[in-house]
Amino acid sequence: MPKRGYHHGNLKSALVEAALQLVEEKGPTGFTLSEAAKRAGVTPAAVYRHFAGREDLIAEGARQGYAIFADLMEHAYADGQPSALAAFEATGRAYLAFARKFPGHYMAMFESGISVQRTPELAAAAGRSSAILNRAAAQLSEHIPAEKRPPPEMFSAHIWAMSHGVVELFARGSPGTRSPFPPEDLLETGIGVYLRGLGLIPPDE
Repeated sequence: MPKRGYHHGNLKSALVEAALQLVEEKGPTGFTLSEAAKRAGVTPAAVYRHFAGREDLIAEGARQGYAIFADLMEHAYADGQPSALAAFEATGRAYLAFARKFPGHYMAMFESGISVQRTPELAAAAGRSSAILNRAAAQLSEHIPAEKRPPPEMFSAHIWAMSHGVVELFARGSPGTRSPFPPEDLLETGIGVYLRGLGLIPPDE
């Protein structure tokens, strides 16, 4: 009987899915290419039809993750938010939701050590994610006098770092880092304090 790998309907997608499952279970460096192939139901040799190695396989999982992430962020910062604070809170909640719902993608993106410049496709997907926050920050910065205005990329990076820190410390079950407050509350209050400090929202909003 021929091996399943020779008649696989969508080998590339199956391999990425298998790799993301293994990343979630064992971490980005905790599995081999052979394990991913076995879980996908193909021979190890079949992997090389689409990927040069394990890192390229994880990079494709990261690319998919950034694409999903950007869609969520873009939707969260859609027009119609009642205030600047609400808009940034929405992007923060989207970040937390993504990390919880797509842990394999999240780990491939942020914990694998793979550069976002590894492939043009990965770089483009990652760039789209950061561009959404940069665009939001640029719109908000118009309310700050030009001589006091920080680069939009700077405070969008601050918001990203705050979101990432809350996810890493309190939203993913890290041992010994429990908080008496829900991660969503920590992030929303932190974003509020930050934006008020910049003068982007009034003190009583």
